[in-house]
Amino acid sequence: MVDLSTSIGGVPLSTCIYNASGPRTGSSAAMAKIAASRSGCVLAKSATVSSQTGNDQPRTWHEENGKASLNSEGLPNNGIDYYIDSKTISETLGDSNKPYMVSISGKTLVDNLLMLGKISNVMKADPSIKIAGVELNLACPNIVGKPTIGYDFDQMEDVLKQVTSLPCFKGSAMFPLGIKMPPYFDRPHFEHAASILNKYKSCISYVASINTIGNALAIDSVAEMPCIRAKGGFAGLSGPAVKYTALANVKQMRELLDESIDVVGVGGVANGIDAFEMILCGASAVQVGTCHWTEGPSCFDRMCSELEGIMREKGYNSIDDFRGKLKEWSKEGAALSRSAKLATKSIGDGGVSTAKQGTDSNSILIAVLFAVIAILLADKFNLMEL
Repeated sequence: MVDLSTSIGGVPLSTCIYNASGPRTGSSAAMAKIAASRSGCVLAKSATVSSQTGNDQPRTWHEENGKASLNSEGLPNNGIDYYIDSKTISETLGDSNKPYMVSISGKTLVDNLLMLGKISNVMKADPSIKIAGVELNLACPNIVGKPTIGYDFDQMEDVLKQVTSLPCFKGSAMFPLGIKMPPYFDRPHFEHAASILNKYKSCISYVASINTIGNALAIDSVAEMPCIRAKGGFAGLSGPAVKYTALANVKQMRELLDESIDVVGVGGVANGIDAFEMILCGASAVQVGTCHWTEGPSCFDRMCSELEGIMREKGYNSIDDFRGKLKEWSKEGAALSRSAKLATKSIGDGGVSTAKQGTDSNSILIAVLFAVIAILLADKFNLMEL
């Protein structure tokens, strides 16, 4: 049997693939479809203190070939009170016993502290409310005029210091705390960010890397204008185009973070191979955003099935068998990869390999050349008349 179960921050997940906060998570009706799928848990829409409608339309764009998506939604959501309400949680989970997690993205530090206080107060007042964890989004601006929190290390440290000083994180924390991080591109930035996160390892349970790559721009060349209306067309880039940046972030975060902090890989995951690669780089679980957005919750069933197939083929029984075990490049590995590609090509050609096709073609050509030479020699020595 192949086992896809895992845990993040001590929270058990039936499968290691689940939804990212954002697409199709705004209402209990939408989240109920996630709960009914093979998604390992349900992560709610990033909430603000009050409900908001977000930016003007069009605020999303998908490339025709499916390789990239852009969004500048402006965090449309129903407000924190909706996502921590017992009715919302009950309607979301139904008969499912999957973990339900909340995401928060306050406009200010005060907003984030207020929402964390609301979550802890609700859980104290009603023990039946099952909020398995909270994901704090540090990949969005916090103070107007300042950079994204994750890029402003002084601000990031101040936020984490104040957040982890809350009563709900003293002693035995009421819920695991995850941190959603922006993408990094330079090793010193990885090291600086990880050093700050490690300071608060007693409170931080996991890190989700990465959020969208900011300030991308898609152009409508016919109309000669941006494809997105909000913010002059500048938006966050997601989808398969960001997978390679996400893989690098997952691997470097896993190398630099304390082992007590789990890493959740997110960014460009569209199939079982993508999930396998994230886990190979050290992810304990994988979130799916853009693919869930375009395909719907059936993507979780498909990806889990694909990942199981990959694991069976490789002889892995659980994700712990290969998690974080990315190998160094080697000639032997490269040769193995070439052989696998050749075998795949052979199957695609109806069982006749490219190499065999080439050998057969060469044999025919040589035979033709020998025949031509024989005819010429026979003609020269008048052998054709004998």
